[in-house]
Amino acid sequence: MKRIFIILLIISSSIVNSQSIKSPDGKLALTFNLTDEGIPTYQLTYGKYKVIKESRLGLMLKDMYEKTGVDKFSQSTNQVPSLDRGFTITKIDTASVEETWNPVWGEVKTIRNNYKELSVTLSQPSVNNRQMTIRFRLFNDGLGFRYEFPMQDNLNYFTVADELTQFSLTGDHVAFWIPGDYDTNEYYYSKSPLSKIDATYSRNVNEIFSKTLIGKNFVQSPLMMKSSEGLYINIFEAALVDYPAMHLEVDQSNFVLTSHLVPDAVGNKAYMQTPCKTPWRTVIVSDKATDILASKTILNLNEPSKIDDTSWIKPMKYIGIWWEMHVGTASWNYADVNNVSLSLTDWKSLKPNGIHGATTERTKRYIDFAAQHGFDGVLVEGWNVGWEDWFGKWKEEVFDFVTPYPDFDVEEISRYASSKGVKMIMHHETSSSVTNYERRMDEAYEFMKKYGYPAVKTGYVARIIPRGEFHDGQWMVQHYVRVAERLAKNKLMLNAHEAVRPTGLHRTYPNWLACESARGNEFNAWSVGNPPEHETILPFTRLMGGPMDYTPGIFQIKMSYYNPDKKEQVHTTLSKQLALYVTMYSPLQMAADYPENYERFMDAFQFIKDVAVDWDDTKYIEAEPGDYVTVARKTKGKNEWFIGAITDESERTAIIPLSFLDSDRKYTAEIYADAKDAHWEKNPMAYEITSKSVSSKDVLKIKLAPGGGCAVRIW
Repeated sequence: MKRIFIILLIISSSIVNSQSIKSPDGKLALTFNLTDEGIPTYQLTYGKYKVIKESRLGLMLKDMYEKTGVDKFSQSTNQVPSLDRGFTITKIDTASVEETWNPVWGEVKTIRNNYKELSVTLSQPSVNNRQMTIRFRLFNDGLGFRYEFPMQDNLNYFTVADELTQFSLTGDHVAFWIPGDYDTNEYYYSKSPLSKIDATYSRNVNEIFSKTLIGKNFVQSPLMMKSSEGLYINIFEAALVDYPAMHLEVDQSNFVLTSHLVPDAVGNKAYMQTPCKTPWRTVIVSDKATDILASKTILNLNEPSKIDDTSWIKPMKYIGIWWEMHVGTASWNYADVNNVSLSLTDWKSLKPNGIHGATTERTKRYIDFAAQHGFDGVLVEGWNVGWEDWFGKWKEEVFDFVTPYPDFDVEEISRYASSKGVKMIMHHETSSSVTNYERRMDEAYEFMKKYGYPAVKTGYVARIIPRGEFHDGQWMVQHYVRVAERLAKNKLMLNAHEAVRPTGLHRTYPNWLACESARGNEFNAWSVGNPPEHETILPFTRLMGGPMDYTPGIFQIKMSYYNPDKKEQVHTTLSKQLALYVTMYSPLQMAADYPENYERFMDAFQFIKDVAVDWDDTKYIEAEPGDYVTVARKTKGKNEWFIGAITDESERTAIIPLSFLDSDRKYTAEIYADAKDAHWEKNPMAYEITSKSVSSKDVLKIKLAPGGGCAVRIW
């Protein structure tokens, strides 16, 4: 690792109110300015283009009286001095950093961390010289900045009422957005100019279980945009650990985005104690869409791993008892009863409903299939008592995470899986009774270790307990981190569902393999589903912060196969489902369909068996948000590449130069493509498999059907 620091400390007497830095390659320029009123602002340019016009910074505080010199009896709450104006600059620091680091797992073997830094320390003379630092880091592909608060007599405990951070844009950019919502990010994406955003459509999205819509002109971050000049701009955050998630309020006349923090149960945004800092606010920008996807700025803004020994952290490919519940041929619950408060003995006396999925017999079927085809693990949902009486009840005591249903023999399954060399993956649906889960975590994790479960999938369906808290508020953000930390201490891995969207924390906690935190593949089984463009937008939005457990690999596309009355289907072709294993990055990949369906298409299933989940290199070849994505990845430790290309509802040809291959050898390319008559709606399961010899001089041209894709293995 090579690291170079150049620190410049400017004496206070020479400080001017405007400071600028450029990115290492000189393309991006950041300017900080303090207005005549002492309001901090910033602006960002990319070459000759303005990306962010002058935009204000700062925070509003609530009930900030202690040690501020303010007479609390003569000041009302809305007159309390906040961290928004009246500043002077007391110190400027600059730095230049060039280093590399190796992630435990990831898209590439080595990550370059190269940036210029500007740190501005501000004081408020009217409030006993209370201090705040704004730290900017400018990379070749974007900007990160955050607020820092040193320990000081004049600022100890404080409550954030609002964050004033703005992103003043240059025009009515085309945006790819989902509605601002405190409780869910499971919406399908809309594409529109900023001026045409109308998030009220979410009121009619009835398949989402817990919604708290903010308002018509509020959207979630990450927000992906494209300007009329052809700039791709992504606004997000990094290292969210002790703060609420940031949404964005859109001024639809002036095209100014203002941060909007998720409140707690009493309306406050964040509780802080110095020394402390906010998450980084990020702006990733390029004139190439592929640069947005390749950016490592979010990761670089997170802290290095807090886990010293990471040898036990292993990427996994898994199958599981899950899709059959979404399709409706099996159930999570063992019996069809309500108002349940039973002991294990009582459960044994109840009449089973006959379609419970998590049985010992069915689980062994999955274990056998995993062992036969080289899968690492098996997930089983609905194995533990409590599923009969939790949904929509806002009930405190639901699951205990250690008591199996009578037809799930945890000891026998543990023994059987071990004999086959297969790991079991635990499922903890908390029912969003988070206080209940926190009380029981230690016992639950000891249970996992006892029976040989190295990883857990957590779930947070329904409204949060403590009542009044939201999924994306500060209290819950702290909880998700606590879970990752507690699991790490037990050498266990995490896959979080219905949690706040990730912000690069898998660098700090590499046992945090994946999250859902977006509209996943299961919506295709029982709702209007995900439109064909959905998977071409997710890499530019949700996946900017980390891997997604999207659960691809559905081969039986139309749900009428299970029930003639069902009209739902996966909005994709079978070949596109294969391509998702490459385009939707995750070190934890599920083959989500039934074993029986894979046995009907074993030639196509071979790609899922072969595809890697950990990589030495990644090349984003072509991309356009909402239209198409093509990516090539090199298997960790092997001279083997996998390519995935996907499209939206439009037919197109993927153009794939193979210049990333070694120039001195020939390779075999196995191509899984849409058949000539394939179509996501009319003929989704038509595919063809061909092989050919290729070299670095070749260019693959592969037709993608409407809603389709292709997958390629090269070795």
